[in-house]
Amino acid sequence: MATVRAAQVDSKGGDFRIVENDVREPGRRQVRITVEACGVCHSDAAFVHAAFPNVQFPLVTGHEIAGRIDALGEDVEGWEVGDRVEVGWFGGNCGHCLACREGDFINCAELQVPGWAYPGGYADSVIVPATALARIPEGMSAVQAAPMGCAGVTTYSALRSSIAKPGDLVAILGIGGLGHLGVQFAAKLGFETVAIARGADKKDTALELGATHYIDSNSENVAEALQKLGGAKVVLATAANADAMSATIDGLTHRGELIAIGAVPEAIQVSPTQLIMGSKTVHGHPSGTAQEVQETMEFAQAHGIKVMTEEAPLGDVNDAFAKMMSGDARYRMVLTTGN
Repeated sequence: MATVRAAQVDSKGGDFRIVENDVREPGRRQVRITVEACGVCHSDAAFVHAAFPNVQFPLVTGHEIAGRIDALGEDVEGWEVGDRVEVGWFGGNCGHCLACREGDFINCAELQVPGWAYPGGYADSVIVPATALARIPEGMSAVQAAPMGCAGVTTYSALRSSIAKPGDLVAILGIGGLGHLGVQFAAKLGFETVAIARGADKKDTALELGATHYIDSNSENVAEALQKLGGAKVVLATAANADAMSATIDGLTHRGELIAIGAVPEAIQVSPTQLIMGSKTVHGHPSGTAQEVQETMEFAQAHGIKVMTEEAPLGDVNDAFAKMMSGDARYRMVLTTGN
């Protein structure tokens, strides 16, 4: 019987090892995908270390999957073998919980995240619900598409659904795996874009990505610097640092909002007075549905937005994962198959 490789973690906090599994057939309303690229997201570490509930070992993680459909299960409509597809954090939904009944699929109570609900994309092949599929635009490579399933859609959807309008001052906190995309999306959405990061060494990169202004949080008071620019209508907090998020709140203009997408367990420090004065808000934003992933890729393709990636073959998964965890990747690690 034919086999495929997968990078498997056998126990909580363990290393990856390459295993051979029998090729499986997709079930009803499922498709099988030949994986060409899979992003290495920081959220994968939460699964490896069982920080989320009900993580099952052995584990194959990976939720930024780009490839081609190679088999269709029964009752799959609208897709064909050979279609180029992306599957992100949104890997399917239940369809019957309150959020789903309201059409809010990304907040499904039983959201099926690849690598959590079923084996993920650190493999040659995956089987996913057809509802999880986004179509990759013509001309976009698998390596470029893969991170759009989580990092891309999270930043784009958060900005697009924010209160900001073209011309408004929008700040991106952090210039990393999420932030370097956030700056590009903000600029192309027509916002007056501010990049905030630690140190002067990221200024040139931020400006090249499309930022109009740069704030070095090591040498400037972030809130004061934002107020000098008129106050931010939106701060998109991509940096995984609650203190850095807290430092931006007084930099918001009236009715401004801080949107947190950098997932950390520590608390954001804000007083009711800070929120009441100026009617400010603080809230989070999850990833995005399959349709939103597709719209993200289409927008990126149309506007020349590029993910800055480092590629590694599936067999080098431990090195790629370690580089992501250390913060040394510039800016998204992507595993590729066929090596």
